Parts: sequence; structure tokens; C-alpha cells
Amino acid sequence: MEDGLRSTPTSHISLAEPIHLPPPFALVRLREGGDAFAHACRIAPESGAGTLVYVGRFDLAEFAVVLEPSEPLGAARRAFYASMVALTDSLRAYAPPNKVIAIDWPDAVRIDGGLVGGGRMGWPPSAREDEPPAWLVFGAMIRTVAMTDPGPGVHPLASALDEEGFGDVGAVQVTESFARHLMRAIDGWQVDGFDGIARDYLRRVPRERQTLLRIDGQGDLLTRRLGTDTTERGGLVEALATPSWFDPKLGGPRL
Repeated sequence: MEDGLRSTPTSHISLAEPIHLPPPFALVRLREGGDAFAHACRIAPESGAGTLVYVGRFDLAEFAVVLEPSEPLGAARRAFYASMVALTDSLRAYAPPNKVIAIDWPDAVRIDGGLVGGGRMGWPPSAREDEPPAWLVFGAMIRTVAMTDPGPGVHPLASALDEEGFGDVGAVQVTESFARHLMRAIDGWQVDGFDGIARDYLRRVPRERQTLLRIDGQGDLLTRRLGTDTTERGGLVEALATPSWFDPKLGGPRL
């Protein structure tokens, strides 16, 4: 990632709570109503690695970060797993004791079973699987405040940080924490290889008993039931095509 901060046109700047990111990151801040993921994909070719786009929203932590991998796209896409580890670690840093933060493969984040958001990834449409892509973008949304009727049973499969006892933790804290944990995850990958990232990620994925999970060199999920020779493959590219947690009509996590 490159050092330094980049500025955006004044019309896009939101004079809200300051965000403090580690030096490698460059902050691009959009007003509420912006789309962090789409904007990051648009500016990625010029902005470069470490650019973090943030949308100031009351009810969501919404951000996206530009990466510039050196591996061919097929292998580089595994950065999605490192980013999901960082995203869930950013929540674990503020979670009350005994809260279970889990990942529905590959992209949805749940707290004690309630969907709070997830991650997604983009890359240049013309990128070849066997060549390094010019950029990758990891985008995330985490519901911080429940904006719907809080009555019991209204949305039993959805949740928000305020409903899970996270107190005053909001979008700024989650974004800052994500940046720190992403640096740690990438450093670990560079030093120890991808296996450590895969183990950290898979520990957060609920699984059936008597099954083994593995992530292969292309990022696909391999599931094998003990006592059998059959392996089921979950294709990462196909799974990322339509984020499982995202509701386009809401512009955020599903209810």
C-alpha cells in the first residue's frame, strides 16, 4: 500500500467525526447517500493501493478499500478472506463477552445468528485469471443501528451492533479497527503464507459435524465429510457475483 492521504472535491466531503487511519491508508470521504464500493471501483485505477472510501451514515459502517495484488487474479482473489478476517476482527475488538461473530461462507457476517452485514469484492472486468489484476476492491457494510421497528420477532434473522450490546460503537470505530486489522492480516499473509489466513477464516464458519473445510489456491471452498471420498466445491467467483447479505432495494444488509 502507498503512504499519504488523498483529498476529494469539496462537494464530496462530509464534515463529521474525524477518522484516524494508519499511515498507509488514504481516506476518501463521501456524503451520506454515496456508494463506497462503487466509488472505490471507479477511482481504483488512479487512486492506487490503500485508498479507503468511507460513507458517513448513521445506521451503517460502509467503506471500501483498494488493493493492488502481485499474484494472478485467481490466487489474488483470496484477499477476500483476509479482508473478512479483518472485518470480523474489527467487530470482535468491541464485542461484549461471549458474543459469537460468525461468517456464512463466503461473505455474510452474523452476531449471535443475526445478520449485521458482510463484504464483497470487485476487480477489473477485463482482468485475466492468470495475470495480476490492476486492482481489487473489498467493500463492507455493517449495520450499526437498527432503523426498523424493534419489536420482538419483526426481523428475527437480522440484527445491528446497538442491539447486540456494542454501546456507542459506530461506523468510525468499525472503519478504523478494520484498517488496523487488515494491515495485520496482510502482514501475516506475507510472512507466513495464506494458510494462517485460511485457518482464521474457517474457524469463523459454522460447519456440520464430521466435515472438513479447506480453501484451495483459487479461493474455492472444499468440503469433505469424514468417512467419504466425496469433496464438494464452492466456487468463490460464482459466490461473489451476488452478495448473499446485500439487499439492492434497501441499499444495505437484508432484513
